[in-house]
Amino acid sequence: MSKPPPPGAPSVSDAESTECVQPRLATERIDIKTGFHCNNKCFFCVQGDKRFEHGDKSTADIRVQLERAIEDSDSIVFTGGEVTIRKDLPELVGHARSLGFKSIQIQTNGRMLAYRKLAEQLVEAGATEFSPALHGHKAELHDYLTRAPGSFDQTSKGIRVVKSLGMTVITNSVITRSNFRHLPELAALLVRLGVDQYQFAFVHPVGSAMTHFGAMVPRMSMIEPYVKRGLRVGLAAGRRVMTEAIPYCLMRGYERYVAEQYIPRTKIFDADFVLDDYTEFRMTEGKAKGPRCPECVHFTICEGPWREYPDEYGFDEFIPVTAPEAPPAAPGDAAGKDRL
Repeated sequence: MSKPPPPGAPSVSDAESTECVQPRLATERIDIKTGFHCNNKCFFCVQGDKRFEHGDKSTADIRVQLERAIEDSDSIVFTGGEVTIRKDLPELVGHARSLGFKSIQIQTNGRMLAYRKLAEQLVEAGATEFSPALHGHKAELHDYLTRAPGSFDQTSKGIRVVKSLGMTVITNSVITRSNFRHLPELAALLVRLGVDQYQFAFVHPVGSAMTHFGAMVPRMSMIEPYVKRGLRVGLAAGRRVMTEAIPYCLMRGYERYVAEQYIPRTKIFDADFVLDDYTEFRMTEGKAKGPRCPECVHFTICEGPWREYPDEYGFDEFIPVTAPEAPPAAPGDAAGKDRL
């Protein structure tokens, strides 16, 4: 299991924001972005226009990156863009397995998994788990957010297909202004689909999400009750549940489900650079803390919101916690889950 980030000495940069800095630790997972073409065009996509700025990596280039990556970790995520539209993905998964990767996750929008033959090829090649994305409880909402008619039906079917093959399924749902009130209903759907774990991730306001900030990014204080109700649906059904990019002060009583405690330290092979430690990046550049955050009992472990959020909305919503609250008593405790 991946250990929670150890408490580090906070660095106070100025009166408006503070950042938590940690020493560099060993890489626990590899993330290889195979390219940025995609069969969705989500309003909230963090990759934005990269599909037009960068071509997909060649098979040979990715094989070389895999051979470098195995020196750091035996856990890998194939992501993009959309990896499943690559015809060479089964070959790349097979190469990863031959190199000694033990955990091989396919991070995907899930649409191509509706084609059982492809799903079977990926499993046979060595994929150990799948991480599809479902963002709405019904087609009208999901398809609106992805701007891809029919994507809801395909992703839902894809989840059922890989579950029928005995695979672990860990879903991710981006919290937006359009869907946050329906998180409990989305959670109920994910339970019916049989997913092993689901995660609600607050929209990251970069790329397309920044372009559509007003339509995509809700106030965190508005989403809080719906997030917690959505988590309780999964807990009652014995599922593992998580949230991402929601500070601890808005997760009172649900602190154990904050994903940042368990996310493996990840090295990312991006388009034309390598990010050695994504955890360090989130804490030093990606996220920010406000002037009252040092008063909070979670200060040394909380990463704060994505930096772009308070640039627009400020820090007033983030009220320091002076004493932690007990988590809700429910089955399906997610604490310690190391695959996110």
